[in-house]
Amino acid sequence: MNSNSITNDLTANPRLLFAIAENGKENAKSCGVWSFFSSPQLENPYEKSSSTIVAAAEFHVKFSPDNLRINHYYDLKYFSIGYASGLIYLYGNRGQARPVICNPITGRYAILPDRYTYRKAYSFFGFDPIDKQYKVLSMVYPSGPGDSKILTFGAGDMMTWRKINCPLRHDVKSEGVCINGVLYYLGDTSDWGHVNDGHDVTSDFVIVCFDVRSETFTFIDVERFCRLINYKGKLAVIYWEDDVDIYELYYEEGIDVDKYMEDNVDADAINELRLWILEDVEKQEWSKYAYTWSDDTFFRRLVSIGGVTASGEVVFSMRKYTPKQPFYVFYFNPERNTLQRVEIQGFGEGFKKTCSVCTFANHVEDLNANDLEQLKSVHPPLESD
Repeated sequence: MNSNSITNDLTANPRLLFAIAENGKENAKSCGVWSFFSSPQLENPYEKSSSTIVAAAEFHVKFSPDNLRINHYYDLKYFSIGYASGLIYLYGNRGQARPVICNPITGRYAILPDRYTYRKAYSFFGFDPIDKQYKVLSMVYPSGPGDSKILTFGAGDMMTWRKINCPLRHDVKSEGVCINGVLYYLGDTSDWGHVNDGHDVTSDFVIVCFDVRSETFTFIDVERFCRLINYKGKLAVIYWEDDVDIYELYYEEGIDVDKYMEDNVDADAINELRLWILEDVEKQEWSKYAYTWSDDTFFRRLVSIGGVTASGEVVFSMRKYTPKQPFYVFYFNPERNTLQRVEIQGFGEGFKKTCSVCTFANHVEDLNANDLEQLKSVHPPLESD
């Protein structure tokens, strides 16, 4: 196998950010440890040869502050993670109720005021580019007690959770993505039609649109379960033709999400990808594209969507890192219908067992936005083994 190397430059271009979680023991008081790495992000990575490109990962910090129970789960019921303008938000235990915001490059962090939620830990992280404010949106479980709330990060001593009202009752079905000051996530209204009669909702699934600056909600109908991405500054949805709502499988049938994905790897011989790009928000008009390809090294149920590069490549990343085994990201070019595999090297041998990996494309340190006074706690250095 031929390999091409990529030079490493932290400051010049957007990078891929990798958040690797080592979960504690399976008990309620265990604490997760997160390691943050980054690697060069390829623009126009497609090559006519079938070679695998190699990129070097750079270690930044190992993070496990103040006994926070921030174990990683793919199940939204237990865990929330968000990325916005260079910072990471983690909410890993609704009973402990201590969400945290950190700079994954420097390790500086702030623990937010307690936020206990009933049954599910639905929360999202957004950034207002006009006022340069970060906000956390915490949505209440629709059939439980309590209220949805919002917190403005950077409000000093006034940093408190404030009640906010969402006019459409729904279940949360995805993590959030923030685009130009609007936070988007997928909602499901199918169980709440009897209380949503006053709203013009024509489908079970909706995209919830939260304007971070004005703190107002709007909604976009969408036909089916999907994932949301930022496609060149526009909202887009992406899904596989045979996609299923894995969270619904968990809630209704008790199926473990990780196990379901691993048990269905054999179904990945032919990849049928659908991409819808929202061209007109007011008219809810979409450009719709379909792509089909086969690749014996790409198993879609074992990858997550890390984002989209400025040149339009969709970044897929392996969900798990296993020591002494290769770790890959894949760049899919919709215009050429091509897939480029990149092996990420440099995570090290310090990990003793398989770890969860959350990948974020287009990471850039914007010191004007995220070098905030509130990130005053410096995490004690933990060595990358």
